[in-house]
Amino acid sequence: MKITWQSRKPISSLSTPAMKFPSPEKLHLLLQLCSKSKALDQGRQTHQRLILQGLDQDPFMATKLVQMYADCGDSKSAHLLFDKMSQPNVFAWTSILSVYSRRGMSGECIGFYCEMKLKGVVPDRYVFPKVLRACAQSGNFKVGIQVHKDVVTCGDELNVQVCNSLIDMYSKCGDTEGARRVFSEMAERDLLSWNSMISGYVCNGFLESALDLLGSMRLEGFEPDLVTWNMAIDVYCRMGQCDEAWNIFEQIEEPNIISWTTLISGYSRIGKHEVTLAIFRDMVRKGEGFPDLDCISSIIVSCRHLGALTRGREIHGYGIKMETECAFYKSAGPALLTMYARCRKVRDATNVFNLMDNSDVVTWNAMILTCADLGTNKSALNCFRKMQSMGIKNDQTTISTVLPVCDLEFGTQLHAYISKNGFSNSIPICNALIHMYSKGGCIETAYSVFSKMVSGDLVSWNTMIGGFGMHGFGQATIQLLIEMNKTGICPNSATFTSVLSACSHSGLVDKGLEVFHRMKKDFGCDPKMEHFSCIVDLLARAGRLEDAVGFIAKMPLEPDKSIWGAVLSASQAQQDIKFAILASVHLVHLEPEYAGHYVTLANIYATAGRWEDAVRVRKLMEGRGLVKTTGNSWIDGGK
Repeated sequence: MKITWQSRKPISSLSTPAMKFPSPEKLHLLLQLCSKSKALDQGRQTHQRLILQGLDQDPFMATKLVQMYADCGDSKSAHLLFDKMSQPNVFAWTSILSVYSRRGMSGECIGFYCEMKLKGVVPDRYVFPKVLRACAQSGNFKVGIQVHKDVVTCGDELNVQVCNSLIDMYSKCGDTEGARRVFSEMAERDLLSWNSMISGYVCNGFLESALDLLGSMRLEGFEPDLVTWNMAIDVYCRMGQCDEAWNIFEQIEEPNIISWTTLISGYSRIGKHEVTLAIFRDMVRKGEGFPDLDCISSIIVSCRHLGALTRGREIHGYGIKMETECAFYKSAGPALLTMYARCRKVRDATNVFNLMDNSDVVTWNAMILTCADLGTNKSALNCFRKMQSMGIKNDQTTISTVLPVCDLEFGTQLHAYISKNGFSNSIPICNALIHMYSKGGCIETAYSVFSKMVSGDLVSWNTMIGGFGMHGFGQATIQLLIEMNKTGICPNSATFTSVLSACSHSGLVDKGLEVFHRMKKDFGCDPKMEHFSCIVDLLARAGRLEDAVGFIAKMPLEPDKSIWGAVLSASQAQQDIKFAILASVHLVHLEPEYAGHYVTLANIYATAGRWEDAVRVRKLMEGRGLVKTTGNSWIDGGK
C-alpha cells in the first residue's frame, strides 16, 4: 500500500505557521500503515513529522518507530533508535528480535533474548516464537530447553503459536519425543500444529509415525493443505514407495513447485532416473512454474546416474540463465561437478569446481565424490586432508563421502571420530559405515552399526543386504528382506539383485526362485536383466544347467552376455561340454568382434575331441582379423 500526502512541500516548509500538524493519533496510524505496507520512504517522512512535533522521544512513539523500521527491513535505523531508548519495552525488544529472526541471524537473536532477560524485561507470546525459531535454526537445544521453561513461567504454554514453535524447535534439535509431548498437551491445535509434528517425524526419519499422524489428523477433522500433501509425498518417497507418492500427487488440484520437486527427488533417490527425467519434461511441458534450484539439482543427479551428458549440459545452460552464476553454482554446482565426473569430462568438472566457493564445505564434499567416481581414491583422501588443513569444518556429508574410499584402518579411525563428534545418528554416515565394514570383511561390525540405527532408510537396508550378499550369507539376506518389508520400506530393484545374488552364492535355489516370483506379485517390481542373470547363475551353479537354459528360453528379454557368461562359467566348473559349447556359441554371436569368445569355443571343441570344429573356429577368428589378448580366457584349459 502506497501512502500519498496532501502536501508536496519540502520538509523545511512544514514548520511555518500556516502548516497544520497531524494529530499524534493520525501519526500513529500512519506508522502502522507504513509497517503493514513496508512503505519505508513514507515511514521516514512520518518520522520527520514526529521530530518536528517533538514526539519522537515519546516512549510509545519511539517503540512504534522501531517497529516500523524493523518491519520495513531497515535494521540499522531500528537498532539506532532502539539504542537511544532509555527503557525499551517488550515491544521494542520484539521488533529487533524479529529482524534477527527474519534474517536467519540465530546467534544474534539468542544473544539479544538473553540480554533482554538480564534487563528485567519479561518475554511474551510474541517473543518466544522468534527465539525458538533461532534455537531450531542453530540447533541450540540447551537454550531451547531454557526458553521452554520461560514459556511455562510466563504462562504461555497453552498458546497455539508458542506451542507450534516449541514443536519445531524440539523436532529440529532431534528430540521428537519432546515435540510429541508438547503436541499431546496442547489444549487446542491448528493446521500448523499438525504439519509441524508431521514434519518433525519426517525430518528425523520416523516415517511410519508421520503417516499414522496424517491419518489421525483427518479423523480429528483437519483437512490437509498443500504443505501436508507435500510432506506425505516426501514420506512415501523416503520409504521408496514413489508410486504411492505419485498417487497423492495426482490428487492435488494445484501442485506447486515443491510438489514437483519432491516427486522428482524421490524417484531420483530410488534410482528411477528415467522416470525422474520424464516427470521433469512433463512439468516443463505443462508450464507448471519455473523449476527451482533444488529441482534442477535433482535432475542433474539423474543425468549423472544415466550418463546423460547432453541433457546435463542443457540443464547446466538453463540454470545459468535462470539464476546468477553465484547462486546457481552454490546450489547445483555439487551435482553438476559429479555429473561431469561420471561422464569422464574431467576438464568440465574442473571448470565447475573453479567456479564454486572453495571456502564452502559443500564444494569439497562434491570434489571428494568426484575423485571417488573417477576411481582416484588417493585423490579423494588428499582432498579430505587439504580441506582439513584449510580449516574447513567437516560435516556429515564429508564423512559419508570419504568413508567409501577408505581402507579398514583409516575407516575405523573415522568411526571413532564419528562417535566422538555426535554423528552416530546420521543415517548417511551409518550407511557409509555399513558399506565400509562390509567391503573390509568385517560383516559383524557392519551389522552392529545397522542394528543400532534408530531408523534406517532404503539405502540402509540395501547396503546391509548387499553386505550379507557379498559374503554369501543367503539366509541372512532373506531374513533382512522380511524385516524390511515389516517396516513399510519397499524393496527396490537393487534390493532384489543383492538377495538373489546371495541366494545364488549360498546355494539357496528354492528360496531364490521364491523371491524372484514374489518380486512382481507382492512388490510390483518388474525383473530386469540383472535379476534374470541371478536366476540363471543360481540354477547353473546348483548343477541345473538344463533348467537354466530352459529359463533363458522363456525370458521376456533377449539374453545378454551376463546370462550366457553365467552358463559358461558353471559349465566349465562342472565340465559339461554340451552347455559350454551352447553358451560359447551365443557369446560369439553377441560379441563377434571379441577374440576371447572364439578362443574359448575353440578350446572347448578341442577338449571334446572335435578338432575340425576347433580349427574352423580358429580360422573364422583369423579371417576376421581378431587377435586374442594374452591371459584372457573364459575357461581353464587344465579343467
